[in-house]
Amino acid sequence: MAPDRRRQAIFGVLVLALAALLIFRPWRPPTAAGGGASSRRVARVASTPGPAPVPDVRLDSLDAERPRPESRERNPFRFKPSAPPPPPAVPPGAIRPGGDAAPPTPSGPPPPLPIGLKFIGIVEAPGQALKIAVLSDGRNVFYGREGDIIEGRYRILRIGAESLEIAYADGRGRQTIRLTGG
Repeated sequence: MAPDRRRQAIFGVLVLALAALLIFRPWRPPTAAGGGASSRRVARVASTPGPAPVPDVRLDSLDAERPRPESRERNPFRFKPSAPPPPPAVPPGAIRPGGDAAPPTPSGPPPPLPIGLKFIGIVEAPGQALKIAVLSDGRNVFYGREGDIIEGRYRILRIGAESLEIAYADGRGRQTIRLTGG
């Protein structure tokens, strides 16, 4: 072996031995003589006035007879059916169920579904008033300014510091989405 190789091998063995010593050596907390945390703890305990009160221990209650569970009624693996939900509350003046008239049905188109986007951030250019909202639907990330149409379905109405107002492109279903950052 060349002298340089030999020195490198010896140096490598010494480094490994030092690493093993640091890893496998048990850690010991500082001693009380060193003025560490344990000496402060001893001083605090010594400064408490008088002995601590001892709670009343009733050993005779341990020997008392305890009631046994009845095996026929107790079965942790049996499920009971849940109670039926209470009937819906009827506002005063409305016709009670079983009356002559049927309850009114809502007319018109159903309300729009909630917008399934998350507002995750704002991109601002320094020195400009331009704000770009960063939105996500869980799979894709979308960027847009006020007035832009996102994903062909939603229009950004207003970008605030902590929220975003958005609606469907046709103007219905206005919704405020708070900044989630995730």
